[in-house]
Amino acid sequence: MNRIGSGLKFFTSELVLGSLVAILSVLAAVSGYQSSMADSDQTKNNVLGQQMLTDANAEYLTANQMIVYDYTMYDGWYMTDDADKEEYYQLSFSPELQASIAANESDPFSDAYYEAMHAAPQAMFDEADRFYEVAEQWNERGDALQLVLLVSALALAFAAWASLLGAESRVRLFFAVFSIIGLVYSLMLYVAVPVVAG
Repeated sequence: MNRIGSGLKFFTSELVLGSLVAILSVLAAVSGYQSSMADSDQTKNNVLGQQMLTDANAEYLTANQMIVYDYTMYDGWYMTDDADKEEYYQLSFSPELQASIAANESDPFSDAYYEAMHAAPQAMFDEADRFYEVAEQWNERGDALQLVLLVSALALAFAAWASLLGAESRVRLFFAVFSIIGLVYSLMLYVAVPVVAG
């Protein structure tokens, strides 16, 4: 019985409570700082994604205008019987249309042509998606770190209250145990915080 009593006294000792306060303070500060940095990286990637998406939409509209221009030039080339005009129209074709005609003269406006015309904006759309995915990863990391901060702050409060109570108080033991449980749980949460791949 004395062993249990001395073990319980150890958990409520100034050394244990002081160590809990110190460790939990550092853990709360580190997780809070890292959460703030994660929020910053999330915002940065969201802004980059939005910029890329805007540029991709502009590039997509430009490609569509070029397709209309190619149709106009192709119709002009197809309808003319003047050799000089034929050459003018052919020289006005986009490189993608020229390559498509070289590959399949009977079907110049094939799927391959449209894919080539939209290749640049599609790559930009993909890049925008990548920025948004990375932003979401940072968001998940920030949320996980906020949970670490919350649990460690609660555990710190228990340790602080325990240290203010008398050495023989049963509430002091209760708070000390909850603080230790909170520390262990905070560390488990911290280890499980997701890492951002991108």
